[in-house]
Amino acid sequence: MDPLPQKADVVIIGGGVMGLSTAYNLVKRGAKDVVVIERDEFFGQESTGKCAGGIRHQFSSKVNIELSKLSIGIMEHFEEEFDQPIDLNFCGYLFVMASEELVPRFQKNVELQRSLGIETEWLTTRDILKKVPILNVEDIVAGTFYGRDGLADPSSVVQGYVKMAHRLGARLVTDTTVTGISVEKGKITAVETDKGIVETHVVVNATGAWSKEIGRLVGVDIPILPYRRQIAVTAPMDEIPQDLPMVVEYPNGLYFHRESGGLLTGMSNPNEKPDYDTTVDSDWMMSSLDALMHRLPVAEKASLRTFWAGLYEITPDAHPIMGKMPEPEGFYCVAGFSGHGFMHGPGAGVLIAEEILDGRAHTVDIDRLRYERFLKPGAMEREQNVI
Repeated sequence: MDPLPQKADVVIIGGGVMGLSTAYNLVKRGAKDVVVIERDEFFGQESTGKCAGGIRHQFSSKVNIELSKLSIGIMEHFEEEFDQPIDLNFCGYLFVMASEELVPRFQKNVELQRSLGIETEWLTTRDILKKVPILNVEDIVAGTFYGRDGLADPSSVVQGYVKMAHRLGARLVTDTTVTGISVEKGKITAVETDKGIVETHVVVNATGAWSKEIGRLVGVDIPILPYRRQIAVTAPMDEIPQDLPMVVEYPNGLYFHRESGGLLTGMSNPNEKPDYDTTVDSDWMMSSLDALMHRLPVAEKASLRTFWAGLYEITPDAHPIMGKMPEPEGFYCVAGFSGHGFMHGPGAGVLIAEEILDGRAHTVDIDRLRYERFLKPGAMEREQNVI
């Protein structure tokens, strides 16, 4: 969109929801010379554009719940602030458990969620069947539901941020690859690209699954690895109710929701190895469709319309890395959301802008998410509600 400038106050690497939200919140607060560099031709084409579009409060850690409250609150007013509809749909998230062993964990999660103002419901098998009569519950032991979870359109959110960030003065550069970051005496001095050099003292790493590669440019080992995740979408079916929630099954990680009258579905592969491969594994796709047909028998009538694969950016504790990095000076990170990036992107941009402009994020306490936790043995607590 814009030519690469020679100087900038802040350079954000990565043009998905994280980078664009950060840019918007910086310029909204009056920051000057903010540049976003995206290597693809268009913004939001990688993990943001390939996700399932889910937004939820049902997490197992306080900080993730607080991130959801902040981000989903922003999405509720997104159309008003950005003049951009995002197809926000509070259809709810229904978690179903196919193992008694999961019950204590989810009971603990519900207790935490309620303590933070999230009125999650605990459901019996009978309750679940009342909500979704077409569900097979013969091997389900319990479930949880929250009606203010749901869905939004990732592409529309990205376009809203692109439009408003640009309008407020951010420079948005596409089709440009970062090849190096110059550091002198422990401080960032420039970003090197295949189109030229940008002098700057502040760099935000918002490259998701590629964050480890950017960290290497400044000699920092960022513990984020890419894992392939696959999605399939069926043709419309009369049997799919308008009010179908996002259904997530544990322990296998199957999920599905209504999409254009049909179903969007996926299931995490526990045997997936870290890699940047985004070709579709047809064998695993069939396994996930078999799991779908078991849980939702009407899916046997469905015809497959399309499918794709994208990347999760996973950390050892399934929590993001956010905030100012210990070194070099001027280096920030907002990545590693472990499948929750789209839903937490709006809030994350607010918090990174606070880190840069105020010296510390204050709307939500992100100390739990700082890089330094990986330097302290025993300092990590894993997020359990990862799909």
